[in-house]
Amino acid sequence: MKKIYLILIALMGAVIFSSCNDTLEEMNVDTKHPTEVPGPYLFSNAQKALADQIASTNVNINNWKLWSQYWTETTYTDEANYDVVTRNIASNVFRIYYRDILKDLKEARELIAAEEVLTDEDTKAQQNTLHIIDLLSAFTYQRLVDIFGNVPYSEALDIENYSPKYDDASTIYKDLISKVKEAVEGLDDGYGSLGSADLYFGGDVAMWKKFGYSLLVKLAINLSDVDQALAKQTIEASYDKVFDKGEVCKLDYLGGINANPLYQDLIQSGRHDFVAANTIVDVMNNLNDPRRAAYFTPVEYDSVTGDPIYLGGEYGHSSPYEQFSHIPASDDPGNSDVNIADAKFPMVIMDHTEMAFYLAEAAERGFSVGKTAEEWYNEGITESMKFWLGRHFDPATVAQMTADYLANPDVAYTTAPGDWKQKIGTQAWIAYYYRGFVAFTSYRRLDYPEMNTPPSPPQDLGNLPVPLRMTYPIDEQTLNKDHYYEAAEAIGGDYLKTPIFWDKQ
Repeated sequence: MKKIYLILIALMGAVIFSSCNDTLEEMNVDTKHPTEVPGPYLFSNAQKALADQIASTNVNINNWKLWSQYWTETTYTDEANYDVVTRNIASNVFRIYYRDILKDLKEARELIAAEEVLTDEDTKAQQNTLHIIDLLSAFTYQRLVDIFGNVPYSEALDIENYSPKYDDASTIYKDLISKVKEAVEGLDDGYGSLGSADLYFGGDVAMWKKFGYSLLVKLAINLSDVDQALAKQTIEASYDKVFDKGEVCKLDYLGGINANPLYQDLIQSGRHDFVAANTIVDVMNNLNDPRRAAYFTPVEYDSVTGDPIYLGGEYGHSSPYEQFSHIPASDDPGNSDVNIADAKFPMVIMDHTEMAFYLAEAAERGFSVGKTAEEWYNEGITESMKFWLGRHFDPATVAQMTADYLANPDVAYTTAPGDWKQKIGTQAWIAYYYRGFVAFTSYRRLDYPEMNTPPSPPQDLGNLPVPLRMTYPIDEQTLNKDHYYEAAEAIGGDYLKTPIFWDKQ
């Protein structure tokens, strides 16, 4: 009998505990701090992480402004000499792109796709949002391929798979083109999307369509030397729908805790780690380029003419901060967006300047793109002048400066030295200033301008002045060993001198 009583007591206790437990679970729900972040917030976070990574000059995560030889280092010159091992930079880059950007985009897509929609208008907005996420994901994957070569793609972002395979870079490119086409064709600018959660366009679907067509041109131009048919077809179908004059995809920083990372790195930190590199300063000095006033601070002024004098540090060598031109900042830090190191200076993701130079190149390759190479070349320079000098001078002055520059025999398309690759490559590189990775990619494709060789390059660079890729993260050799070695063998060796598949030397 005693056993029966104990069993009954136990059963009653279980029922009571179960009822109390349900009540406690309900009480323990924190309605003010949800455990699941809404999809649009994740999208915003991914946009911010992408812009920050592109903008930053923190040597632990972004060396492209050095590799494009816009800037050089003052004291610690390892990164300007392409040391990617000491700080394990590649691992940090991998983490940011996969965890902070692509993972958030993937989760945002899953959450938004699972939302119940009640009206046709909501359905259209939902579909637009999903297509926009796909476009930004494709943009991010292209950067990963252009950084490393073969990368995890088809098996990436699976939390259950700790060792994803590396997909063939060329195959990824073709799949990205297909996905971008599908996304662009699916966008309906008669309906909304993400609204204020979209930090780049404020939910403007028409601008995202232009972003998609611009991305197709960006992808295709890199394929010009390896798959001309696909490149030609893609560019000719897209060129007239890309960003137009003055149009840009960018993140406008707010200052304060949401300041441009360049302000945080160059001003707020109190450190003096970078000066202008002689590579770009010498070229711009020889061309009397008026954008120097926006790009650099003068070291002194000519005693006779009063003209500013700009001087760059020898690339890769220790360059004392006090002796060379700096990256300018406003006298009103935190409130101005006039100079590159200002807290509110925007970070450009993609714009018409970039498109104009791509289309100049496409015209030289025989693609039908509506204008001549010279016209697109002039347009690229003009748009760059407006972006940079328009912050410092009135429109009439900027127009005159631009006309004078284009009339310079060393700039004018018909008389500038070298073949079309040298002309376009040099001017595109100048125009892309502060977008180091875009400039680095343009250099790899066109082999111009001529770069300086630093004093202590690593052995796996060979005889090249600049690397052709970032080597894979060191920890991939242990955490994803088999697939790492497969990928390294497939691309021709995990070296700085190994070209990306589209880079035909």
